[in-house]
Amino acid sequence: METLWIILILLVATRLCGAIALKAKQPVLVGEIVAGVALGIIIGELGSDIPILDLSSNHHFMALSDLGIFFIMLLGGVEMRPRELVESSFTSMIVATSAMAVPLTGGFTLAWFFLPETDLRFAQSLFVGTALAITAVPVTIKVLMDMGLLRTRIGKLIVSAAVFDDLLSLILLSVLTAILNTGSLPGSYELFMIFVQVLFFLGFVFIFGKFAMPPIARFLDSLGVEEMDFSFLLVMGMIYAVVAELLGLHFMLGAFAAGLFFGRKTINQEVYDDLHKKVTAITTGFLAPIFFASIGFELDLTAVTEVPLFLSALVGIAFLGKLVGAAIPAMMLGIARRDAWAVGTAMSARGAVELIIAGIALRAGLFDYEGSSSPIIDNLFSSIVIVAIVTTLIAPIGLRMILTIRAENN
Repeated sequence: METLWIILILLVATRLCGAIALKAKQPVLVGEIVAGVALGIIIGELGSDIPILDLSSNHHFMALSDLGIFFIMLLGGVEMRPRELVESSFTSMIVATSAMAVPLTGGFTLAWFFLPETDLRFAQSLFVGTALAITAVPVTIKVLMDMGLLRTRIGKLIVSAAVFDDLLSLILLSVLTAILNTGSLPGSYELFMIFVQVLFFLGFVFIFGKFAMPPIARFLDSLGVEEMDFSFLLVMGMIYAVVAELLGLHFMLGAFAAGLFFGRKTINQEVYDDLHKKVTAITTGFLAPIFFASIGFELDLTAVTEVPLFLSALVGIAFLGKLVGAAIPAMMLGIARRDAWAVGTAMSARGAVELIIAGIALRAGLFDYEGSSSPIIDNLFSSIVIVAIVTTLIAPIGLRMILTIRAENN
């Protein structure tokens, strides 16, 4: 019963705030995140008095949030084709590498300058750099879908670069995890195995998606069982997600890959259109709002008053690092100037992935500091959470502004 109350509160709040955001000519997800922030503040004040509002330990809520990520990525894959990612693969790889290197270097340097000298200083600095280097692929895809840009040339480039960025982020995260567990950098063998795992996943995705999914889908469709195609899509998404997790990658990559290969050639046009409507309804009308609200729940404003200078610099590097790191190489590769700035803006959102990295570091004791109190270390987790929420709010607003000006000029 508690879970139903939670879903009721979340859906009413997020959908109302989403509608208000749309009226204000902003993407719906901006309103949904704001709803999460508002509910998070209320929960912070009343959560201990009203157990039903204590969502931090509610496993049902966390499961719904993960399902939100799963369905956003699945829908993003369904709306695209593998060929569309490959077409811009070279440009995407260059843009993604630069968009990761600039904020990674900036974040590491900033943290190294501010943090006290301890045995954990290198790991803490690498954590900050890694947190600033990642891109929230689900947020990026949802923004593009809301604006009807996912299938455009600029949309395909952004998604392709964001996916490459995510693969690089997982390698960085593996390095950070190894340092937290062993106290030293991973050796050449460990790095080689990470590369092998990524290649194996890509090979599995292509071979199974290209040669196995179409005949299986046609056979299941011939059985005439109601909604069998929808069930098959979900099963494939979960299989790909599990394989990704087993290989040390994030499950959202598996969901996206399954959607990519579930196109009009796998099933007929009528079934595809029907499935697309159903996945869109479940994602946009139910699970995505809960996921975006969950980002807002994590807000902790302690760092605003305790370490304002460090926090301001962190937010600046997080946003400008991605913006410049993606836009400059995009322009050098022949992308129009305004489109290049749109790519950088879209990739600046951090969202849940940054919160996941922060959670891993927190559990590993990275913020423990023996000796005199360090306000920077004490507020490092809070600072990263604020960066995640601020960039996730700025990215869709900035992207809409850039593309609106672009459309008016055209």
